[in-house]
Amino acid sequence: MLSYRGALAYLDSLINYEREENFPYHKKFLNLERTRYILKLVGNPHQHLKIIHIAGTKGKGSTAAMVSSILKEGGFKVGLFTSPHLVNPRERIRIGNQLIEKKEFALFVSKIRSKLEIFSFSSPPTFFEIYTAVALLYFFYKKVDLTVLEVGLGGRLDATNVANSLVAVITQISLDHTRELGKDLISIAREKTGIIKEKSKVVISPQTREVLKLIEEVCKEKKATMYQVGKEISFERIKVSPRGQTIQVRVAGGNHWHLFLPLLGEHQAINAATAIGVIALLKEYGIFIRREAVAAGLRKVKWPARIQVLSTSPLFIVDCAHNQASAEALAKCLGEVFPKKRIIFIVGILKNKDVEGIGRSLCGERTRIILTGINSPRALEPVSIKRRISKFCWGEIIIKQKVQDAMDYARSIATSEDLICVTGSVYLAGEALKFYQAREEAYA
Repeated sequence: MLSYRGALAYLDSLINYEREENFPYHKKFLNLERTRYILKLVGNPHQHLKIIHIAGTKGKGSTAAMVSSILKEGGFKVGLFTSPHLVNPRERIRIGNQLIEKKEFALFVSKIRSKLEIFSFSSPPTFFEIYTAVALLYFFYKKVDLTVLEVGLGGRLDATNVANSLVAVITQISLDHTRELGKDLISIAREKTGIIKEKSKVVISPQTREVLKLIEEVCKEKKATMYQVGKEISFERIKVSPRGQTIQVRVAGGNHWHLFLPLLGEHQAINAATAIGVIALLKEYGIFIRREAVAAGLRKVKWPARIQVLSTSPLFIVDCAHNQASAEALAKCLGEVFPKKRIIFIVGILKNKDVEGIGRSLCGERTRIILTGINSPRALEPVSIKRRISKFCWGEIIIKQKVQDAMDYARSIATSEDLICVTGSVYLAGEALKFYQAREEAYA
């Protein structure tokens, strides 16, 4: 059996499209049949799981975390598979709040690898395909009651799409991964709606008119039942503070909840309403969640690097916004919750992202920009970012190649009235969290 380090090394030896700058997005390389075959070798564990499947551009991870937290508080044993990880590779696979243990991770990677060694493939399995298989096999062995799967990329060709779900979820769709999924919202939406199965139940977050029309057409074609935030599900934000927000959510039929959510931003209120839509549709399968469990699940939800306050002296926030829409949501939230503070942004961006869109969203009269590198082969050099966003910025743009140097510099120039925010990439957010945690442990 592989050791934990050996299991990680094996996975890192595989093609990893999360780290590839360019890769061909088509069936030859992203092959559901290959994923199905891998799962067949280990007993088709996915066929024995009750699954909630979540795709989208913005909010799919947060929505997955909220659904999982609510179900956990409802007394269910819940498997949660998300990607990418921020600090620890085991973050991707968890039951409730517990990450898969190192020994278990190594065991299930070893089980799958031993099966694969007997067979040959015309094109080798990928990092994400094996990770998905490990998660599904682990959840099966652990006899979870329900499984929440977040799509890795797109939906139609994503390895998680081998699953037949009780409920499919399409969170808000915006422009991202345009090289792989398409240059416009409709093309991207077509890929996302690939998770909608025949006669399934679907929850939809607010969308543009054209995207909503496409989703409605797909649901009609598949004879799928659709719940829509803004129609069957509505929400109202009652109160906002640095600690979180109070919202009221109503579902068709008269049910309503008065809830506290520790995650900031209107977009998180939308995600909460979407999650409650999932809970409402699960009743169709005889899965009932008490009102108290819904409230407790949202109140206790934890999802790092989503406008996460790390410290208050100075006010230090980390967020993984990595496209124009999420950067706009971040800027809007910070302006709403901290209206009087000057914002010092520490920004790093990957090569395939909308650099100008992110820069336009973050730059302003009351902001300062510090650019930094990211430990990824897909990272864009800070000097290139500077060249592309300088036209949107009011003041001097500072470059610090290392994340820790950027964080230290930001602290050195911040006053008590300032706010420091690390953003621009999931990978940068992970590096910032890792450095912050190490620093806190060193001074503990």
